[in-house]
Amino acid sequence: MATSDDVSKVARAFPTRYLPGPEIRDMPDEPSGYRRLIGPGIIAAGVGLASGEFVLFPYIASQVGLVFVWAALVGLITQYFINMEIERYTLATGETALTGFSRYWRHWGLFFAILTYFANLWPGWVTSSASLTTYIFGGNRTVIAVCMLIVIGLILTLAPVVYVALEKAQMIKVAAVLTFFVIAAVFAIGASAWSDLPQVVTRPRLPIDELGFALLLGALAFAGAGGGQNLVQSNWIRDKGFGMGKYVPRLVSPITGQPEAAPSTGYAFEPTPENLRRWRGWWRFANIEQLSTFVAITFVTILFTSLLAYSTVFGRDGLENSIGFLEIEGQVLADRVGSWFQYLFWIIGAFSLFAAALGIVDYTSRLAADVIKTSYARNANESKVYAGLVWGLVAIGIGVLLAGFNQPIVLLVISAVVGGFMMFLYSGLLILINRRILPEPIRVRGVRLAALVWAFLLFGVLSILTFQDRISDLFE
Repeated sequence: MATSDDVSKVARAFPTRYLPGPEIRDMPDEPSGYRRLIGPGIIAAGVGLASGEFVLFPYIASQVGLVFVWAALVGLITQYFINMEIERYTLATGETALTGFSRYWRHWGLFFAILTYFANLWPGWVTSSASLTTYIFGGNRTVIAVCMLIVIGLILTLAPVVYVALEKAQMIKVAAVLTFFVIAAVFAIGASAWSDLPQVVTRPRLPIDELGFALLLGALAFAGAGGGQNLVQSNWIRDKGFGMGKYVPRLVSPITGQPEAAPSTGYAFEPTPENLRRWRGWWRFANIEQLSTFVAITFVTILFTSLLAYSTVFGRDGLENSIGFLEIEGQVLADRVGSWFQYLFWIIGAFSLFAAALGIVDYTSRLAADVIKTSYARNANESKVYAGLVWGLVAIGIGVLLAGFNQPIVLLVISAVVGGFMMFLYSGLLILINRRILPEPIRVRGVRLAALVWAFLLFGVLSILTFQDRISDLFE
C-alpha cells in the first residue's frame, strides 16, 4: 500500500514551472480483449507506407537486388523502441510525449510542431497519388492533387471523431495493400525471384558504392515512419483509450462532433501492487499491438515491394528514385501479367499514397493543436484549433501546387534534414522524461534504455551526414 508520502513523491516528479501538476488517479483496468483496441499501430503502418515503401526500397532492390532489405528490419526495430517509449509516457500519464518535454522547457512542443510543419510543407504524397491517378485515368496532375487536398480537409474536419475516420481509412489501405501482395505473389513474382529471397539474410551488405551513403542510411533510419509521425503515437493511443489516456476526451469535429477535447495535461498513479499489475497488462498489450501491426505490416510491405521490383525491373537501365519508377514498373507488370495487373498496381499505389497524405495532414495538425492547447491557450477549443490548422496546411499545399513549384529543392532539403534531426533530439528527451518523471518501477531501463541511446547516436550521425549531403544540392 502506498503512503501519502509516496503519492506526493509521484506528483512532485512532474516539473510544474510551465504546466500544472498531474491529478492522481488509478490506472484503468488492463484490457481483457485485445481485438477492439487494435488500431494505433495499424494507423502508424498505414501512414508510414508512403513513397519510401513504394519507391525508395523498391528502387534500391532494382539497382542492387535484395541485399539491403535487412536494413528495413533494423530501422523498424529502432523505431519500435522509440514508439514504445513515446507510448510508455502516455500510458502512464495520459499526456503526450510533447507535453512531457514541455514540462522542462515550455517551447519544446512548439519547436517540434514547427519542425513537423517544415518537413510536410511540400504536398509530395498527395502529388505522388495524383501522378499515379493520371497513369490510370489521364488528366491534369495539379488539378487532381488540389482536389485530393480539399477532400482530405473535408474528411478530417467533418468526421465526428477524427481518430475513428483515420483508423478506418488506414485499415482499408493496409487490407488493400496486403491483398495486392497475395495476388502479386501468385501472378507477378517469378520463381527465380523467390529463389533469391534468402539473399535478404545470406548476403546482407551496405551497397555504398552503387547508391551512396546518405540514401542508404536514410532508408534504414526512416523505414516505416520518422520525424513527427513517431511523436503522434501519443495522440493516437490516447484517442483509442490506452492506459491513463482513457481519462482524456478524444479530438472531435467542431461541426459534427459532441464533446470537446480537454486540456492535455494528465495524470499520475500511485505505484500500488494493483496499479502496477494493471500497468503491466497495458504495457504488455501495447508492445504486442505495436509489434504485430506497425513492425510486421511495414516489414512485409517493404519485403514484397522490393521483391516485386527485383522480379520485374532489376538490372533495367534508366530507372529513377521518383514516382516515375512506379510508371515503368507498372508497364513491365502489364507485359508480364496483363494490363489488369498494371492498373491494379497503380490503383493500390494511388490510394495508399492518398491515405498517407490524409494521415500526414492529420498528425501535423494534431501535434500543433495539442501544443497550442496545452502550453499557450488552455481555454481554446482544441477541435477548432485542429480544424483551422488542417485547412491551413491544405491551403499551403494548394498554394505550392498552383504556384507551379515542381518539388522545390529548399523544401526537399528541409524535409530530409528535419526528420533525422527531430528523432535525434526526441530520442534523448524520451530518456529524460521516462527516467525522471515516471514512478521508479516503470521507468525505462536495461535493453530499452540502450535502444534509446542507439537511436540518439544513429539519428545524430544521420542528421550530420544528411545535412552535408543535401545542403550541397542548394548550391549546385
